[in-house]
Order: sequence, then C-alpha cells, then structure tokens
Amino acid sequence: MDTDRPEVRAWDAFVDALGAAGRRLADDTAELDEAERADGFRALVRGLHNQLARFEVDRDLPELLPFNGWRQKFFMDNPDFRYWVADVRADRRYRISGDRGAAVYVSVTAYAGSGTAGAEAVARLGGDDMEFGESGEFAVLLGGDRPEHGDWLPLPEGTTAVWVRFFHEGAATGHESRCSIERIGSGGPVPPPIDPGRFQHHLNRLARTVSFLPAAFAAAAADDQARPNEIRHWAEMSGGAAFTEPGIHYLRGGWELEPGEALVLEGDAVPCRYWNVLLYSRFLNSLDHRHRQVSRTGAAAAVTGGRYRFVLAAEDPGPAAGDWLDTEGRPFGIAVLRWLHPERAPDPPSARVCRVEDLRSGS
Repeated sequence: MDTDRPEVRAWDAFVDALGAAGRRLADDTAELDEAERADGFRALVRGLHNQLARFEVDRDLPELLPFNGWRQKFFMDNPDFRYWVADVRADRRYRISGDRGAAVYVSVTAYAGSGTAGAEAVARLGGDDMEFGESGEFAVLLGGDRPEHGDWLPLPEGTTAVWVRFFHEGAATGHESRCSIERIGSGGPVPPPIDPGRFQHHLNRLARTVSFLPAAFAAAAADDQARPNEIRHWAEMSGGAAFTEPGIHYLRGGWELEPGEALVLEGDAVPCRYWNVLLYSRFLNSLDHRHRQVSRTGAAAAVTGGRYRFVLAAEDPGPAAGDWLDTEGRPFGIAVLRWLHPERAPDPPSARVCRVEDLRSGS
C-alpha cells in the first residue's frame, strides 16, 4: 500500500492517536480499581462518539445536532440541559425554529473560534427576551441586518458555531424540547462531492482531539485532588469561555471519601433564574442520571431558610440529612453548581466530611 498518500497519512495519524490515547489512559488509571479503569475507556469512547457525530459539517446547509447525550459525553455534560449545536458562517443568514417543550429557560448563543480553549461567546439571545407562542414555539433569525419584527441574533465576524440550550428542571421530561435550522437565501455555488484537503484536515483535527482527551482527564482530576472536599469559584468558565453559557456562574470542587463517609455541602440559595448541582466522574462525565439521583435543580432542592444542604454519599442517609446525591460509591469525583443570572455571585458552600451513620442518627 502507498502509505505516502495524504489521505493514508491522515488515516494512519488518526489510528495512531487512538492507540496513543489508550496507552496514556492505561498508564494514568493503572492504580485505580477495575470499574474506574473501565470507566476511563468508556469516557474515551464517548468523547470519540461525540466528535464523530459532528465530523462532517456544512456551514452553508447546517444542522442543529444534539450534543452530549448519555452515550456521547464530552467535557462536563449536563443532563438537566438539552444542547443543540450547528456550525455556521458569519456571512450567511439562517432561521432557527423550535419548541421549548418543558424547558423553563432557553438561550441561543453564537461562538467564535474553535476548540474548547479558543472558543468565546460573541452574541447571545436569552429566553426572557424571546417571543414564544402559546405552545412554546419560537423562531430566531440569525445574521444579516436586524429585522423590524421578531427575534434576531447577530453573527459577528469570526462566528463559527451556534448553540441552543434548553434548561430543564430534571433530566426526564414529558414534553421534549426541539429545534432546527435552515439557510435563508442562496448559498453560492454547489460544492464538490468531497474536498480531499478539507477531509484530511478534519481527520487530523480529530486525531489531535482524541490525543488530548486523556491529558484533559488527568489535569481535571489533579486540580480537584489537590484540594479535595472543598468547593471554589470556577472562574475559568466565566463569560462563555469554552462553549459555556455566558450567564452562568460556576462553583466546582471534588470529593474524596472513604466507604461509609459523606460530604455535606451547605450554602445560600442565591436568587437567580435557574440553578443546579451535578456530580461527575474523574473523567468529566456526569454520573448515571438515568438510574440514580446524581443532580438536583433549584426547583427540586429542599431549600430551608434560604439555604440548601446536599449530602454526597454512596448510600442514602435519609431525608432528614438533606438532599442526597449518589456518588455511585466512587472514592473520588467532581461536583459542579451552576447559577444562571444570580443576583450576586454565590459564595461557595461549606463542606465537611462525616459518617453516613451519624447523619442517619442526627448526630
């Protein structure tokens, strides 16, 4: 086989990246138990699945694709949200239409740049400023000049992607949110069936992304393991960095617990548009929300006297102890609190380690 052909080189680089990522992950997880080791490779497969789902994009005829489903998690997914993502061009005009379903809040955000490190929010339309029909239907024009009527989102120079977010009060809802995107006007000449150079470029980019995943897992775990059982401001995610929602204030920290121990978080429920708490593995995947209580939204949390109390543990300590969040028995993991449009920056909660049996007995 002629291995010097550019498409062969690109393919070989991708395959080599998969192998290198697996070897790095094997080394990094060697001291973990069998379940955590397997979970690391599952996170790698989910990240690859996520990127493959968006491998071929057409900015002239874009699609809004679901992002971060439970099989395709990529860096801090959130099952209380529904994400839809489309790659677009700043010099085109589009229309997004949809149905908010059971979502309590909706946002449409344009981003410039590429990659989680280089992305930034450049325009945003929040649900409180949008028009919805009686059944929750909506339509937003993107790009071009502002229309006289209706919702509009500019596409500043450099815009590469648009995200639609639906905020839900729980991972399971009956009236599912949805959205789609269509181009307005002519899209220019018909493109070739395949652009070999562009295909090779995207394959090489996919290889780099896969190679980066194990390093990102290790770096994230190192930050939280360095100061376990402590929640802090996560300033790196402010202002829409790394494709995050610009209006959210983030708090983050890790737990490190022995069998029979719990981490109790107590803090002020700052008035805001929406908030939730969610547990993640060391591999930046949310825990099993389909079968376990691993998240709480503000509407579902037991707030007493303006304060919340969450108990992170492998077993239910009982309702008197506070709102239980199931750690799945993992000795280490990451907790993230999200606050949308808070009246003030929320203070990190207090955190203390105690025995689950003591919580049950009220001592």
